[in-house]
Amino acid sequence: MSVETTPLDIVRDARSRKLVSADGESVDFVLSPGLSAFEIAKLEAELPCTIPPSIRELLEFCRGFSGPVELVDFTGASFDVELSDMFPHGLPIAADGFGNFWVADLAPDSRDVAPIYFHCHDAPVLLYQSASLSDFLAELFKLAEPPFASLVDDVHEDRLFQVWRDNPGVATFEECVASSDDVLKAFAERLDETYLVIDMRESEIGFGFSWGRYGPQTVVRRHGTEPVFAYQIKRGWVSRLLGRD
Repeated sequence: MSVETTPLDIVRDARSRKLVSADGESVDFVLSPGLSAFEIAKLEAELPCTIPPSIRELLEFCRGFSGPVELVDFTGASFDVELSDMFPHGLPIAADGFGNFWVADLAPDSRDVAPIYFHCHDAPVLLYQSASLSDFLAELFKLAEPPFASLVDDVHEDRLFQVWRDNPGVATFEECVASSDDVLKAFAERLDETYLVIDMRESEIGFGFSWGRYGPQTVVRRHGTEPVFAYQIKRGWVSRLLGRD
């Protein structure tokens, strides 16, 4: 039986190797001190769920690090970003230094893993990044190791512009109300024809939606803790979408 690689295993392995940029320059990998038992208990009290053993041992070892992205902070305390519309219990865990963040989508029933999303403001899109913290860290350190092929880089550099340009996977209010999918139908019944719905329950890495398609004040809603989102079309566009010009 294979032993699952934990987040701590991945961080320790990265610390033992020489990290370099694609330009061949050394990457400074600096660990932040771990948390005390009191600090971990305080953090857990602020979260919607208990901290699993694999994350607890990671926090005891380090609270985060810098390199190969600007900053990783597993507590989220270093980051000031408002995400409540999309992530009622979201915990930002990493930043790229340009106002964009990777967020752990926590929920009251979260146990061992929580998916990671990339929240970008330019272009204003939200993308699915990783199924777990271990997956995210493994891909993150590939940024600093030849051949530098990383899904973090794919999402950060390419997929966001594809999503902004193509606006894939959206469903209209009418389609969702008539759907045989109970989740989509129940969500749509809380909306109206001014909304488009994006189902991210079975997303491929890099799939997402443009949360700011109609400007920074675009209204975004979520169906509870399900990764099913909706954003409101500006009124002038509704009649065009429905062919009512």
